[in-house]
Amino acid sequence: MLPFEEEDLRAAHRIAAQELFEDDRELQKVYEHIQSLDPDGVRFASVLRNTIDQLLNGEVTGRWDWKTLFKTEKTHAGTLVEINLQREFRFDDGADVGIAKHPMDYRICGIDVDCKFSQDFGGWMIPPEAMGYLCLLVWADDSKSRWSAGLFRVREEWLNTGSNRDKKLTVKAEHRNRIAWLWRDADLPENVLLHLPEATRKEILLEGNRKGQRRVIELFRRVQNRHIGRGAIRTAAQQLDYMARLREGDGRARTVLRGEGIVIAGPYSRHQEIARQIGAEVPQRGEFVSFRVAEARAHHGDRPRVKLDGKEWVLADEGDLPETAPRLPKVTNEAED
Repeated sequence: MLPFEEEDLRAAHRIAAQELFEDDRELQKVYEHIQSLDPDGVRFASVLRNTIDQLLNGEVTGRWDWKTLFKTEKTHAGTLVEINLQREFRFDDGADVGIAKHPMDYRICGIDVDCKFSQDFGGWMIPPEAMGYLCLLVWADDSKSRWSAGLFRVREEWLNTGSNRDKKLTVKAEHRNRIAWLWRDADLPENVLLHLPEATRKEILLEGNRKGQRRVIELFRRVQNRHIGRGAIRTAAQQLDYMARLREGDGRARTVLRGEGIVIAGPYSRHQEIARQIGAEVPQRGEFVSFRVAEARAHHGDRPRVKLDGKEWVLADEGDLPETAPRLPKVTNEAED
C-alpha cells in the first residue's frame, strides 16, 4: 500500500470515529488519550511484535512460526497482550464491575476499559459482564504482518448471541463500523524468519549445538537491507546473551561481516542517520539492518553516500567487489530497544 493511500485510510477512519464520538463522549476521551500517547502506532505495534516473540520464546525453543505454538500458548496470548499494553502505556487497573464483579483490565482517563485480543479478525470474545462498557479490540496476524486496534461500546444489539460455555459474545460483522479504529490494518514489524524462503532459512538456522554465533552471522549476511527484530536474533542465537553475538569482537557478527563490506546499523540516532543518508532501510525501535557498502568511485555517479572514516561510501551492488567496511560510530546512552 502506498503512503498516500495509507493516509487516506487513516483520514477515513478518523472521520468515522468522529461520528461515533457525537453519541459517546467517553469513547472520544479514551480514543484521543491513546492517540496522544502513540500518534503513529509505533509503540502499540512494538508491544504486539514483542508479545508474539515472547510466546515463540525463540532463544529456548528455536520457534519462529505462530502455527507451532501450543493451543494453550495461543490462548494465553490475549492475557500477555493485555499485560504488555498496560506496562507500555501505564494504564491504571480497571474496577470490578457489575453484580458478578467482572474485573475490567484498564481505567483510562477515569473510564473502565476491557481489552480483548484475537489472532482472527472479528474473533474477539466479549464477556456479557462487559455489556455497556468500552472494549479495546486488538488483532494481529504475523503471517500478514498486519494489526488493528479500536474502541467499541458493548451493546447487545451489535453482538452475536453467545453459544459457547462462557456465553461470550462477538461483534456482528455488519456492526464493525461501530468500532472507532485507532489503527486499522497497520504494519506489524516483520517476523523476518517467517517470511524468508525455506532454503534461506535453513542456511541461517543451522542445526546443532554451539552454533548460535554462526547463525547470527548468517542471518545478517543473508538478510540484507531488511528490518531484523530482536526476536529473530534471539531465535538464531538460541542463547540468553544473544545480543553479545551481534557486537564488535573477535568472531562476532559486526567484526566478521565488516571484513566482507557489510555493516549492521542499530536503532540509534547516529546509525539511523547513516542508513538514511546512504539510502538503506532505517532501523526502528528494537530493529537492526545490515547492508553492504563500497567506497564511492566515479562509476557510482550521484548515488546517495555517507562519509565515514574520512571516505565516502555508497550501497554496494553486485558489480562492486567486497572490501572492508568502515566501523560505524560507537553509540552510548541509547538503548537497543
